[in-house]
Amino acid sequence: MVEVGLAFVCALVAWSATAALSVRAYRRPGIAVTAWVVAATATAIALSAAFPAALLDFSNATFRLLQIGIGLLGPLFLGWGAVEYAVESPRGRFGTRLVVTTLTIVPLVVLTMDRLRGRYDTGYPAASEHYDVVPMAVLALVHLFVLAALVAAAVAAARRLSGAPERGQRELGVLGLVALAALLEILVSRFGLGILGQLMMLGAVAALWGAVLRAGAPPRRGGRRRGGNRDEDDFFEDDLDDLDDLDELDEEEEEEPVRRRRRRADHDDFDEAPVRGRRRRAAPDDFDDPEPEPRPRASRLQGVITIYTVKEGHEDLFDDCVDEAVDEVARQEPDTLLYACHTVPSSPQQRIVYAIYRDRLAYEEHEQQPHVIDFVRRSARHIVATNVIELSLSGAAAADSLPDMLMPR
Repeated sequence: MVEVGLAFVCALVAWSATAALSVRAYRRPGIAVTAWVVAATATAIALSAAFPAALLDFSNATFRLLQIGIGLLGPLFLGWGAVEYAVESPRGRFGTRLVVTTLTIVPLVVLTMDRLRGRYDTGYPAASEHYDVVPMAVLALVHLFVLAALVAAAVAAARRLSGAPERGQRELGVLGLVALAALLEILVSRFGLGILGQLMMLGAVAALWGAVLRAGAPPRRGGRRRGGNRDEDDFFEDDLDDLDDLDELDEEEEEEPVRRRRRRADHDDFDEAPVRGRRRRAAPDDFDDPEPEPRPRASRLQGVITIYTVKEGHEDLFDDCVDEAVDEVARQEPDTLLYACHTVPSSPQQRIVYAIYRDRLAYEEHEQQPHVIDFVRRSARHIVATNVIELSLSGAAAADSLPDMLMPR
């Protein structure tokens, strides 16, 4: 009866996780999450077949369903999803898709049509007890491909640790959970393991669920959306609150020194040059022959151009992130004089953000704003490459109607 109860719990948990993952995939579609939903569905079907088998013994049909689900489709689509999630090379992803298509069709036919041998009982059957050499060789080939795919994805994520450590660490964590789920399914497929195998399948479902949660973007802290109808932030609303709390503490620690530097800089500017229309503080000798009010020093302005290369199919999601960032900058950053995002008609996957700040401190304050940090996190999974160019203004001309032209609202 213990095996029957565990079989029922495994099937129930697997279908619950599959339903939840399907909802998340619908809200925020992507090839990686779709592949993981297929893996979860195959696992749920396999565990559903194991539930009546725990009551009435396994049969040829339930054995095939179990092996196709946890021995073939489950690990195969877990590995494919890992490549789509972490590998940015279009050639690598395309080659993986071709291999996955082949390793889905051919092994599926072999595992469905090959003759079986041996007798069954109520426990999870090992694949080698009932399959002959050819099906076992096919399964071994699939499992080797899964291992290679996971290693390639892990290497791609590890390479990002130097340039984007936060993103690289998150991706390695996701891939570790996906690898754990695939390993547990392969072990149960090959060795059965009885009640232990049932517990391992629960662990595989939990690992896959945790991987999808960790792969999600952090929740939005505030601000309204502009443009698009995709509810991107609902994908993983409350899954990384603890990480956000830690980051907020770091932001508070860094924010105060910058404010002190801003006050010191404003005090120095008051003594040396006019600030926002105020006249320079005059010495006693200056009352007889006041000096003309000098012009603000344009050389203090800080300009930054950021060029983003967006992943194919992620253009709308990235534009939504930028729209929210633009709204927050306009509302909360008076020292950010211009913040505009441009598309490139000849290169649809490129976005160019051009910003002008009152001075270097304004730029540093901008980088530490919560909505800017949130934008960096949320947009990281949509970006292939980023190039930042800092500018020093040497001359400029602008029309008086420029603000109205940039922001007609």
